[in-house]
Amino acid sequence: MDRPYDIVLFGASGFTGALTAAYLARAAGPGTRWALAGRDRAKLERLGLDVPILIADAADAASLAELARQTRVLVTTVGPYMTHGGPLVAACAEAGTHYLDLTGEPDFVDRTYLRHHDQAARTGAKIVHACGFDSIPFDLGVLHTVSLLPEDVPLSVSGFLRVSGRPSGGTLATAMSMFGRAPQMAEAAAQRRAAEPPLKGRKVSSAPGGLRYVGGWALPMPTVDPSIVGYSARLLDRYGPDFSYRQHYAVRTLPQALGTAAGAGAFAALAMIPPARRLIQSRLRPGEGPSPERRARSWFKVTFLGEGGGERVVTEVAGGDPGYDETAKMLGESALCLAFDDVPDRAGQLTTASAMGRPLIDRLQRAGISFVRKAG
Repeated sequence: MDRPYDIVLFGASGFTGALTAAYLARAAGPGTRWALAGRDRAKLERLGLDVPILIADAADAASLAELARQTRVLVTTVGPYMTHGGPLVAACAEAGTHYLDLTGEPDFVDRTYLRHHDQAARTGAKIVHACGFDSIPFDLGVLHTVSLLPEDVPLSVSGFLRVSGRPSGGTLATAMSMFGRAPQMAEAAAQRRAAEPPLKGRKVSSAPGGLRYVGGWALPMPTVDPSIVGYSARLLDRYGPDFSYRQHYAVRTLPQALGTAAGAGAFAALAMIPPARRLIQSRLRPGEGPSPERRARSWFKVTFLGEGGGERVVTEVAGGDPGYDETAKMLGESALCLAFDDVPDRAGQLTTASAMGRPLIDRLQRAGISFVRKAG
C-alpha cells in the first residue's frame, strides 16, 4: 500500500488512547510515518506530540472512509465498540486497511465477522480485535504453549489469571453495556457459528473453565478471551486435530473465591437495572483512569498448563499494569508489527495469533512482557 501513513491512531484523547500515543512516540522508529486522528484537534494537540493530526468523527462515515484510505494500519481506542466501532471496521474492510482495536465485547467481534470478514478477505485487510489485555496474553500465551507441545495430536490447554489492577471509566462503561445486552450477545454468537465454515477433520472447544482447586481456587472466566483463542485454533492447524481450551480466574483462598463470585454476580445484576447502571458508571467516567502510582503497583500473570501426546508443559505470560500501561504497549507493538514485520499472508477477520503470531511475541518480549516455560 502506497499511502501517506504507516499507522494512524484514532481516539488518542481518551485515557488509554493517550497512553498508546505516548507509547508509539517512544517505540516507533524515526522512519515510521504515523499520525493521530480524532474529532477534536485541540484535545489532540494537548498531547504535545510532534506528529500530524487528522480530523475524523466516529459518527461520520465519509470522514472514516477518508481516514482509512490514508494509512496502512488504523488503530482505534474509541469504545464502547458496539456503539462507536462498526463504521470504522467497514471503512477499513473496504479500503484494504489493517484494523486493530481493544474491544472485549464478544458481540462486536461476532457481528463484525458477519458483516465485514468476506470483504476484508477480498481487499487484503486484516481485521484484528482484542489487541490489549483482552486478549493478547491469552491468545499468544496459548500459541506459545502449543508450540512447545507435539504436533498432530489432541491438545488441551488451561489458563489461570492472577491480576492486580483497577478499571478505567471506559472499561467500566464497556462492561456495564455488555451485561445489559446478554440476549443480543447470545444471538450474535449463534449467527456467527452458523456462518463460519465447518472444520474438516478437526475439533475445537474453548470456554470459561469450571470451578476447580489447583493449589488455589480457579473460577470460571467468562470473557471474550476463550472465543478469541478458539478462533485462533480454528485458523491454525498447529493446534492439532482435537483442541480444547479453558480459562480461569485464580485466587488463593476460598473466601476470596466466594467474594469474587458474589461481587461479579452483583455487578451483573445491577447492570441490568438502568438507575443502578447509571450510578455505577457515574463513579468513574470514560476518559478517567488510575494514577501512574497505582498503575506502577499493578501486575498480571497468566499460567498455562498444556497437555498432549504424553507431554505436559507449564508456561507463563507476565507483565505490569494490565489494563493501561501494558495494554498501550500491546496495542502499539501490534500496530508496528502489522506495519513492518514479516507476518502471515492472511486477510479477513483474524486474531493476534493468526495475524501476527511469533513476530508479535518477539516484539512483546523485547518490550518487557515475558513469555516463559516454567518447571513442572
